[in-house]
Amino acid sequence: MERLKAKLIQMVETLEKQKHDDVMQRLEDLFSVYPFNDYEFLISSLMGLGKISLDDYYELRDDYIARNMFLYIFQISAPRSFGEAWAQGHLKSLCPELKKPTKKLDADYSGQYDFLLDGKIKIEVKASRAVDFDSNEPLYVKALASDSTARFDMNFQQVKPACCDVFIWVGVWRDVIRYWVLSSDEVAQNKYYSTGQHRGNTGEGQIHLKESNIAEFSAFESSTRELVDDVRTAYSKQISQN
Repeated sequence: MERLKAKLIQMVETLEKQKHDDVMQRLEDLFSVYPFNDYEFLISSLMGLGKISLDDYYELRDDYIARNMFLYIFQISAPRSFGEAWAQGHLKSLCPELKKPTKKLDADYSGQYDFLLDGKIKIEVKASRAVDFDSNEPLYVKALASDSTARFDMNFQQVKPACCDVFIWVGVWRDVIRYWVLSSDEVAQNKYYSTGQHRGNTGEGQIHLKESNIAEFSAFESSTRELVDDVRTAYSKQISQN
């Protein structure tokens, strides 16, 4: 959004002084009620003053949508709705082979993992969103684009390696969604995995992906087409080492 506003303000700067001053004064005094906000005001004002044509507007709109394709995900406020409902539903739509476990499929199942693959591979899903670490704005405002240089901290919480064979991590930016596939041993043995997230919760920890360490996980990154195969590969590594 900051790029869009900067571009609109840049257009306002090209107006003759009186029109520029009028627009900026009204913008400063603007009272916003959804969907009438400063973006709507700037665009309509520039169109009215002949600085933006209809084709220019369409280009602005298409460019903004391309840069913010997944911004709606940052508007999911409840952690459970994001981490469980959205993330698991998203992966299920990408990989229909993933099955929701039941007692019928796994007699020992008691909610300790999220998906079952090939009737034997137990998968836990963790999801997080990239937001500006130094901002106190709402999530959808501080959501980061994938090319941002701002600090972020994607915290994958309540990680229990003993409860699954493979982890799928889902990371969401404004414009991309990224995936990492790791065996439970690869998580448990990772130098960034810390135990003792909650007092008394044995075997549970957390892991932080930040702008300073995310490149170290590139070997585990997967694509939508390769997720299922990468899960099977991670599982094979897991059982061969145990």
